[in-house]
Amino acid sequence: MKELMMPGAVIIGAGPGIGRSVARRFAKEGLPVALVSRTGNDLDLEGALSYRADCADEDELRAALDAAAGELGTPDVVVYNAAIIRPDSPWAVSARAQLDAWAVNVVGALVAAAHVAPAMARRGSGTFIVTGGMPEPKARYVSLSLGKAGVRTLVTMLDEEYGPSSVHVASVTVAGPVAPGTDFDPDDIAEHYWRLHTQPRERWEREILHAGTAPAP
Repeated sequence: MKELMMPGAVIIGAGPGIGRSVARRFAKEGLPVALVSRTGNDLDLEGALSYRADCADEDELRAALDAAAGELGTPDVVVYNAAIIRPDSPWAVSARAQLDAWAVNVVGALVAAAHVAPAMARRGSGTFIVTGGMPEPKARYVSLSLGKAGVRTLVTMLDEEYGPSSVHVASVTVAGPVAPGTDFDPDDIAEHYWRLHTQPRERWEREILHAGTAPAP
C-alpha cells in the first residue's frame, strides 16, 4: 500500500499571482502543496504536485481533487482562487458569458467544498478559503461583482454547515488589482491565508479584507 505524505494544502486556480504566493507561503511552513489549474503548471514550486482541471467542469475538478487526496490524504487546507476577471457592463453582456463566469467564480467553489469539506468534518479539522473581491459592486464588472457577492453567501452557508465540525470556512477579499511591489502585492495578500488557517477557533474570522496595506506580521 502506498504511504501517503502528510496532509497539506491544495490551491485551486493556481496562477502566477495570488495562487503562487499562497502556495509558497504554505510550502514555507513545511506543508506539501498540490496545485490545480487549467494548465497543470507547477509554477516552478519545488516539490509541488500539479493537476490539470477546468474549474467549470465538475468531473475534471473532482478528479483532480481525488488525485491530490490520493497523494496527500485529506488536505489540511483548500484554497479556491479560480475566477474569471473581465470588464463587462449591464448593457453589453450575454447570458452565456454570465453563466460561464458564474460556473468558475461560484459553482466551482461550491463543488470543491462539497468534495473536500465532508472529509475535513469527519476528521474534525480543516480550512477552506475562497479568494473574494469587489467589496462594492461595480457596473463595469457585472459578472465579477455578482460572482463575488455569491462567494460571500456561499462562505456563510458553508460556515453554517461545516463550522460546527471544526472546519474553518472563510474568504479573503482583495479590493484592488494584484501586482508585485504595490499595496496589493500577492506575497502580502498570501499572509492573510496563512493567518486564517492558523487562527484558534475562538478567534475565527469569516472574511478578511485586503484594502491596500500589508498585514501585520
